[in-house]
Amino acid sequence: MRSLASRMSVMTGEGALSVFARARELERAGRSIIHLELGQPDFHPVASVNEALKRALDEGRDRYCAVAGVPALREAIAAYLHRTRHLDLSSDQVVIAPGCKIALFMAMMALIDPGDEVLYPDPGFPGYPSITLGLGAVPVPFELSERNRFQPDPQEIAAKITPRTKILITNSPGNPTGTVYLDDIQRRLAQLAVRHDLLVLSDEIYARIIFGDPYVSMLSYPGMEERTLIIDGLSKSFAMTGWRLGYTVAPARLVPALEMLAVNSYTCVAEFSQYGAIEALHDREGGTQRMVAEFCARRHQFIADLNRIPGFRCAPPDGAFYAWVNISQTGMTAEEICRIMLEEGGVAAIPGAAFGNAGVDFIRFSFASSTAALREAVERIQSVSSAWQRPVAAR
Repeated sequence: MRSLASRMSVMTGEGALSVFARARELERAGRSIIHLELGQPDFHPVASVNEALKRALDEGRDRYCAVAGVPALREAIAAYLHRTRHLDLSSDQVVIAPGCKIALFMAMMALIDPGDEVLYPDPGFPGYPSITLGLGAVPVPFELSERNRFQPDPQEIAAKITPRTKILITNSPGNPTGTVYLDDIQRRLAQLAVRHDLLVLSDEIYARIIFGDPYVSMLSYPGMEERTLIIDGLSKSFAMTGWRLGYTVAPARLVPALEMLAVNSYTCVAEFSQYGAIEALHDREGGTQRMVAEFCARRHQFIADLNRIPGFRCAPPDGAFYAWVNISQTGMTAEEICRIMLEEGGVAAIPGAAFGNAGVDFIRFSFASSTAALREAVERIQSVSSAWQRPVAAR
């Protein structure tokens, strides 16, 4: 029997989904599990969004539609990005996709040739190196270190640029660290991109979930309009994870390639869901602002509680809804601690190595769950923490 394509041996899955699968097994066996492994808000779209979707169905908007997305949604996204990120864009630069991951995959497929090098953050979203390898290219990590407050180091990145480097991936706010790139850092990255003629994939899926200064997109910097592709979607900022609605904002010259890939894959995104998305982007009821305020309150309490667990150390993230916890002082590996927390304490979290080699001494917790669930999770972790408080000689 013929073998699978070689790309399948180099692509990887996601640690969050594998932990989730084991957690569900335990639930089916009757165990109580607190899910802090998935990046899924415990909110739902506001009523007007669901009503807009239902209205679209009642009006018969369940047909094939424009490959790049219905014009009204593309216009709404351009207006939304102008309102929230001060970007002046044409709706013709927007291509709708069935989820942010597909938007990322299609953008990379359109840009990468075998042998090209792709700079990406480590720790970071596992899809960056996986997709790169699947396309026959070379992933080149740059470290987000705790000593540097998980900010990219432009000097390190500059040293790793070669004649084969084609793409720089940025992710601010970042998964899993919650880092919001500083203005000076982004400016220097933009200068590197211009100097070396790099394309930049700016993953901005968490751009609305920030707890400090207003967000600045990579596309805002001089020389970046013609070389930056924004990857974004509605899953996180509008609590619409299951709707599978993402989009790419690209320079006009690249849009036909993205449309060609859409034609050859998903054809178009469900028409009725796009009309629900239009209503979500207007956010007339302030749902996103209320959700972010709640995440901010949870962040404050959850980080303080985690720092009281023996061997845990965590700085408050500037964005997203993840606690990135250093566990190096526990004397155990992150995998061991996550196993104990899940199997004995009923708390699901992700070992940091799932996000890259730089995450080996960390665990990622999502605080997109209720305050009550987060408090109980900490109590459960405290109850099993004796496993890593015993003297090393006794283990």
